[in-house]
Amino acid sequence: MAAHPFTIHNFRAYFLARLATTLAQMAMVIVIGWQVYDLARETMGVKAAAFQLGLIGVAQFLPLLVLTLFAGWVADRIDRRWIARASVGLEAICAVTLAWTTYHGTVTLGILFAVAALLGVARAFASPALQALSPNLVPPAVLPTAIAMSSIAWQSGSVIGPAMGGYLYAAAQWLPYAVSAGLFGFAFVMLLLITPVRRSRIARRNPWAQMIDGLAYVRRNKLVLGAISLDLFAVLLGGATAMLPVYARDILHIGADGLGHLRAAPALGAVATALVFSWKPLRTNVGVKMLFGVATFGVATVVFGLSAALTTPIFGANAVGSDFAPAALVSLAALFVLGAADMVSVYVRQTLIQLYTPDDMRGRVGAVSTLFVSGSNEMGEAESGFLAALVGPVTAVVAGGIGAILITAAWARLFPQLRHARTFDPPETLEFTEPEEKAA
Repeated sequence: MAAHPFTIHNFRAYFLARLATTLAQMAMVIVIGWQVYDLARETMGVKAAAFQLGLIGVAQFLPLLVLTLFAGWVADRIDRRWIARASVGLEAICAVTLAWTTYHGTVTLGILFAVAALLGVARAFASPALQALSPNLVPPAVLPTAIAMSSIAWQSGSVIGPAMGGYLYAAAQWLPYAVSAGLFGFAFVMLLLITPVRRSRIARRNPWAQMIDGLAYVRRNKLVLGAISLDLFAVLLGGATAMLPVYARDILHIGADGLGHLRAAPALGAVATALVFSWKPLRTNVGVKMLFGVATFGVATVVFGLSAALTTPIFGANAVGSDFAPAALVSLAALFVLGAADMVSVYVRQTLIQLYTPDDMRGRVGAVSTLFVSGSNEMGEAESGFLAALVGPVTAVVAGGIGAILITAAWARLFPQLRHARTFDPPETLEFTEPEEKAA
């Protein structure tokens, strides 16, 4: 099947927009978390500040929870390019707001939480639109490679963005937000360059019934349901990234710069894995490899959580205190492996969802996937923050990693379709066809 004449042009613009947006998002997220923890720690103490980090996750997740079905329906009814453009525009406004208030010294916890919620709104609409748009830019045969390239853009931004945010914040607290605003502006321009793409015909039916169809499709397709829910529960329990500010400041004692390194390490592992997949895509035993990746994710989470405890008996006080101290090196290595393992899961899950879903439902199914995935990320961070406030950050991280391993074992039995998924080849006829509304 020949590519559309504009495929290369469109995918290049899409790739650059995704990279710029991710850079800006990751820089903002890391700095928002640092500012929240810093402001709360001064007045509330360490445990209460960790609790505030959990609340930031809730603030980002609630808009997604409320808007998911509507955002997916919109992605199947309205030009997906303009949904992405509007979302990036909202994120740019958020970045300008934080740059302005931080520069003038008027930023508060209330402002940070409000901006986090608005970023959640933007993501609720952007994620299903962008996920549904990408298969329209390339032929189905090269979609797995395109997903790997898209993941490279995302993960590269996740590598550079946190470190960039930490370094810019060290230079001037308002600077990472200003740079993020510029990156969002660039992404908006790139999205404007994407030309109209092929769209499937949408059935004329009751909007609410159409919104529910995404949930119905996921429920009926056990392979897609198993892949999405595995990520939800594994990352929900293993959300160690929420504790990175606590580890950087109070456990490893490596400061804001070290926080950037910790945040970048899992993304670096993911980029390395995505590069391998872009060169040599997975073709066999994809379900088993996904399960193995999630189990490895859990093991790496446990090692990260115990990094200081494992090295202190050997190196004493020298185990912590610098980026090159043994505890920090073990943490970075564990986070690298964590990111690489997570990328295996992401790659398999996204490819299965895109290839097993009809185009006219990709927005709604993508919205359900976004709800599950973001639910695992944001609510996982919230769970880690709340649990850390009760039992301490180390116990919270280790318990979460063990939970991820147990969930993997359970899902291997509950969803045998995952174990038996040999290739990405979809069935000749997809399981769900959207019905037409009957004439009155």
